[in-house]
Amino acid sequence: MKRIKFKFMIGILLIMTLALFSGCAQNQQQGKPKVKGITDENVKQIEEPTLKVKTTEGQTKTMKMEEYIMGVVAGEMKKDWPLDAYGAQAIIARTFAMKRLEDKGTNVISGSHKEAQAYRPQNIDDKIKKAVQKTRGEVIIYEGDYINGWFHSSAGGETTSAKVGLAYSKPEPPYIVSVKSPDQEAPEDIRSWSVSFGKDKIIEVLKQAGVKSVKAIEDIEILNKDKTGRAIDLAIKYDGRTKKMKAASFRTSIGPDKLKSTLIKSIEVAGNEVTFKGSGYGHGVGMSQWGAFAMAKEGKSPEEIIDHYYKDVNIAKKWE
Repeated sequence: MKRIKFKFMIGILLIMTLALFSGCAQNQQQGKPKVKGITDENVKQIEEPTLKVKTTEGQTKTMKMEEYIMGVVAGEMKKDWPLDAYGAQAIIARTFAMKRLEDKGTNVISGSHKEAQAYRPQNIDDKIKKAVQKTRGEVIIYEGDYINGWFHSSAGGETTSAKVGLAYSKPEPPYIVSVKSPDQEAPEDIRSWSVSFGKDKIIEVLKQAGVKSVKAIEDIEILNKDKTGRAIDLAIKYDGRTKKMKAASFRTSIGPDKLKSTLIKSIEVAGNEVTFKGSGYGHGVGMSQWGAFAMAKEGKSPEEIIDHYYKDVNIAKKWE
């Protein structure tokens, strides 16, 4: 009786072992294992697109998408950064380009950051080439569509919504959420900054916002902030009146490279100057580049960095 039970158990083990190997073989036949963070579900494979890139020197160059992405990563990130920070930027750059081309129905794209993304092929190095190759064909999708690939230099510790950071007028994209961001390695002049403007510059902003006549700027106050500490609305007091403006719109008008973010700690009006003090650099929406820098140094992959900054998205490999 014991011998029968023993033989029975041996038989069961053999069957389970065969089933396991059969399953492994079947998976290998279906294709190579999925890379962590990448989905192939409901993703239509395409040929690598060919683009016409209008350079800032006035030329139009024809190239494949991956060559273009190398130039964009080189233009949008600093030299000597971690490989996987470059990889995360490549995924975003590729997503931005694909969405823009799809929306406009063209294969022509500008090499200027004011119109699309900065394209600086002269800054390409071997590490950037390797990062782009590592993420080749990868784009970010949400419910089958390319996302808005927003990114910025430094979140100052926490990212914000599109409505606050960009004064975005459309419904808030579900994949944009506020997350903690490890921006501690950003330079000191980004972690804490101060900038002053003459009152005449504030008057120019008011005129751009539709105020026809302004004699004197009296004060500027922050009316409200979001949970990250970013200013949402500003009250600009002039000539006994008040003009309410979105802080993000004010920043764009006065110069986003000068007023580095809306993470404003204080505003002081003294004499003929208005001084802003704050932290961070950029609109604070989506991926923080300095956050990606720190995460890559900690060993996070490009896909893990993307997953951190965008909620419930998939990374799809559109071409091999």
